Amino acid sequence: MNKQTKRIGVLTGGGDCPGLNAVIRAIVKTADNDYDVEVIGFLDGYEGLIENRYRVLEVKDVSGILTHGGTILGTSNQADPFHFPVLEDEDYIYLDRSSQGIRNFEKLGLDSLIAIGGDGTMAASARMMEKGLPIIGVPKTIDNDLAGTDITFGFDSAVVTATDAVDKIHTTAQSHHRVMIIEVMGRYAGWLALCSGIAGGGDIILLPEFPYDIEAVCNAVKARNAAGKRFSIVVVGEGARAQGGKMVVDREIKTSPDAVRLGGISRQVAAQIEGLTNIECRVTILGHLLRGGSPSSFDRILATQFGVEAVHMVMRGDIGQMVAMKNGSLGMTPISEVAGKLRKVTPDHPYVQVAQSLGISLGVPVDEPLEEYFVEEVAK
Repeated sequence: MNKQTKRIGVLTGGGDCPGLNAVIRAIVKTADNDYDVEVIGFLDGYEGLIENRYRVLEVKDVSGILTHGGTILGTSNQADPFHFPVLEDEDYIYLDRSSQGIRNFEKLGLDSLIAIGGDGTMAASARMMEKGLPIIGVPKTIDNDLAGTDITFGFDSAVVTATDAVDKIHTTAQSHHRVMIIEVMGRYAGWLALCSGIAGGGDIILLPEFPYDIEAVCNAVKARNAAGKRFSIVVVGEGARAQGGKMVVDREIKTSPDAVRLGGISRQVAAQIEGLTNIECRVTILGHLLRGGSPSSFDRILATQFGVEAVHMVMRGDIGQMVAMKNGSLGMTPISEVAGKLRKVTPDHPYVQVAQSLGISLGVPVDEPLEEYFVEEVAK
């Protein structure tokens, strides 16, 4: 145990999700109960570190936040320390503010920083580590696309929300004999669409990893109609795209390190299905609904485990590591091995095989191997 550690910093970066407050709570309570160590919370992710905005977190500050969505520290997905947006003459310029962040860290007398976030936060953390900042990572994202861990907190809560939406869509689909298309988040990975589609009884699931053949999609719809099932539920990941096509971009945020914001593929799919089958389609885009609300019991436990273990890692001196869940047990993965990588759905994953055994269409012809449609690259 590192007996010299006196102060720990913590920040939450990237998009919010259920479970962030549970991690903060676990960090503060473990630091206090097990080590008598003070915790400093930076506001709005790396932005707070750079601008020296923080608060001391005491046990009373985290009492009652386990069930709350969001983060009491605030977050930002535009605060890359190495490409920090600064407004000048009504336009943005981008500066490297990483050294300022490190100076603020040192002035506060901090011994380590726990960075809670997804791939963007881990990528920034890896670069900050190269400049000497001692960091422990905690994996967070509703997309479940972070390398180095089997699961991230926030994902289960989003699956629960998406599944509930699919459940509710079922009744109106049956009543009106329509094709109902539900678009979920997930960016460039299809975990959220795949799991909510299976859990909600979806008939067709379209994923970024397997560009869809629209004829195969329509054939699946027509086959259901021919069998007397006069409705179909299509669950679409926002990063899905047609064979030979590109992902549908809703907007671009120029101040963000990842400027692309996906959204709208469901409308394209609806138009294609209506045009080829003459069956009425309706679209529901769940969007940020998936980020909000109280964390599921699973995520409360997982986030708490991650928070407790992160403090233990700090005290053991496991700097540069990200806490991870591997094969049902807590472990570690070097942050440098996580940065810049995505964990994607593969053709041999058990959930994919389950979907195929259930007769769920993944948007490819039934007589062709799924492996031939698999792509790993991102085609924005």
